Amino acid sequence: MTTADPEARGARPPGSAAPHAGTAADSAAGAPARVPATRGERIRAGLSDSLAAGLGVVPLGVAFGVLVLQAGLPWWVAPSLSVFVYAGSIELLLVGLIAAGTPIATMALTTFFVNFRHVFYAFSFPLHLVRGRLTRLYSIWAMTDEAYAIVTPIPREQRSATRLLTLQLALQTYWVFGGLLGVALASVLPGEIKGLEFSLCALFTVLALDAIRSRDDVPSLLIAGLSVSFGLLFVPGAPLFAALILFAVSLAVRALFAARRDRTEASVRDV
Repeated sequence: MTTADPEARGARPPGSAAPHAGTAADSAAGAPARVPATRGERIRAGLSDSLAAGLGVVPLGVAFGVLVLQAGLPWWVAPSLSVFVYAGSIELLLVGLIAAGTPIATMALTTFFVNFRHVFYAFSFPLHLVRGRLTRLYSIWAMTDEAYAIVTPIPREQRSATRLLTLQLALQTYWVFGGLLGVALASVLPGEIKGLEFSLCALFTVLALDAIRSRDDVPSLLIAGLSVSFGLLFVPGAPLFAALILFAVSLAVRALFAARRDRTEASVRDV
């Protein structure tokens, strides 16, 4: 007696060829894609989803590894932060804080504010797909900006725990590998390299542009721009925190108005 795969969303007749499993790029481009039906297809889909971001994550990891040695820290700091912290923006910030001998309490508070945006990611990140306790904890811990940007455009029927976890594990592998490669390169470089810290900002810019192209949502883009402007102008001490709060509240208000409008239109059609 066989048991159906709980993650499978679609089945094909026996003997038929397996069509191409949809990737995040296919979804963003609007190309038709079949739901990955087997575990192997879901793993391949997750790996395929990660490749484009991996092209940016690996060089960013290299920059991180180089910065670790240039800050005068031992080489093992790079893989340790990449494995146990795994948050690109705060890792780059922690390099300077650790090198300067910053108190642990200050580093903890800084980490909280920098990574506070992940609280809002959880509202729409498909964590409900991951059932196991350990795998769910890992998925929460590995919910990075890159993973969120890749998963969001994927249609709900094409998402699965295997695909999600494969994507997240692949992204962390790219990051750890990049950091080790950066440490190796920094040990043989003749001098210091300037401007590597901007690589994270460049990656976030590319992810934002891809998200805008895959989702024709001009109002959200305008709300984000206004929120950032408000934070920079009126809360210069914590602009990111203020912008995220304002952005989340604005989206909630917008969603309430949209739901009320839909109910009104539905009642008019019923009449």
